[in-house]
Amino acid sequence: MMPSLHPLLVLSLLLLLSSPLGTLADDGQPSSKPIVTTIHKDSSFYTIPVKDGAPLVLDLAGSLVWTTTCPPSHHRVPCNSSVCHVANRNLPASCASSANGGQQPGNSDDPNCACAAYPYNPASGQCGSGDLTAVPLSANATDGKSPLFPVSFSTYVACAPGGLLTSLPPGAAGVAGLSRMPLSLPTQVAKRLKVAKEFALCLPGGGETGAAIFGGGPFELPSFPPGIVNFADAIRRNPTRLLKNPKNGAYYFGVQGIAVNQVAVPVAAGALALDRRQGTGGVVFSTVTPYTTLRSDVYLPLINAFDAATSGIPRRKPIPPLQLCYESSAFSSTRVGPGVANIDLMLDGGRNWTLPGGSSLVQVDGATLCFAFDMMSPEQSAAANAPAIIFGAYQMENNLMLFDLEKSTFGASGLLSGMRTGCYNFASMG
Repeated sequence: MMPSLHPLLVLSLLLLLSSPLGTLADDGQPSSKPIVTTIHKDSSFYTIPVKDGAPLVLDLAGSLVWTTTCPPSHHRVPCNSSVCHVANRNLPASCASSANGGQQPGNSDDPNCACAAYPYNPASGQCGSGDLTAVPLSANATDGKSPLFPVSFSTYVACAPGGLLTSLPPGAAGVAGLSRMPLSLPTQVAKRLKVAKEFALCLPGGGETGAAIFGGGPFELPSFPPGIVNFADAIRRNPTRLLKNPKNGAYYFGVQGIAVNQVAVPVAAGALALDRRQGTGGVVFSTVTPYTTLRSDVYLPLINAFDAATSGIPRRKPIPPLQLCYESSAFSSTRVGPGVANIDLMLDGGRNWTLPGGSSLVQVDGATLCFAFDMMSPEQSAAANAPAIIFGAYQMENNLMLFDLEKSTFGASGLLSGMRTGCYNFASMG
């Protein structure tokens, strides 16, 4: 999808929380440089240590930052404030009933009225209720080559009950929403630190470390042979347009069709389109969905096409939720994973996003590779705002992905293993 980048050798960071509320920088002035944080993979989730070192789960569709570790004496945002109105926009469907019983924005003339926010757990589908408050966060600024100095800033968060952590990784303290909504983490970082309204993710595989960069570039990285690659410039050369769903702040992109081994998959015309009036259909990114998940009318033609393209490879017993598995020893090995037919997403504008074996197959045990795509349940397909395809985290792993909220575009590097590097190299600065 993107032109080849030189090998990316370094970039890392550490997000710390230590400064008094309201402090923007050591000198009292906002930072004008991006900040960075390490990403860890815990089971099927990706976390960043942004709240007193406790992990927050990354949620690309999340509208809020929320935590269960608010101090007892935290400041309460007034319920008639503009930020309270913002916090209560586009609530997930499961939060609507909770909101009906809570203190709604503008419902009281009492200046001591506290704003009720409704944090959402994307893993369990649960919605909670708690105060909207502000907490200090701090991070290392970066010039794209190395960490520079700590920068502190105040961030609005929703306080949440401990029970809302169900289904999240042990030790997680909440969720960092990364959507295009006004109180998401990248939007707040851009406003508080006066940096670009964009962020980059490099999601790691299991046992490795990746990185998140908030605030734009340049990202000047050493390359081999010796030289400097401006990552930001390289990945912006051919961006893909993001689509807006008026029902939520998630990141959608246009896909016209799918091909396996350069043969079109027989999917009905318009099956992948986003209905912007109803907020249904389309293709949406998700960091909390382990594998790309497709509506049945899209999944079945795709798996049948892949099955036919790999008919000569010995099969193994399916390992739920994955339905098509193989003898791993039957595949050749390449720099972009097992040697197998490519899957192409045919994007708006006539370009393809190619998913090689490293993105289409997953090693589930020492002898088994499985087709790394899942089918939506009837309940998922019937849910409010259900997409046609949820582009899952596994297919984003070991890619450098840049989301530009200002221009409403994204770009991806392609599998970094094809460039003899990986997300783990972002942790090499120490």
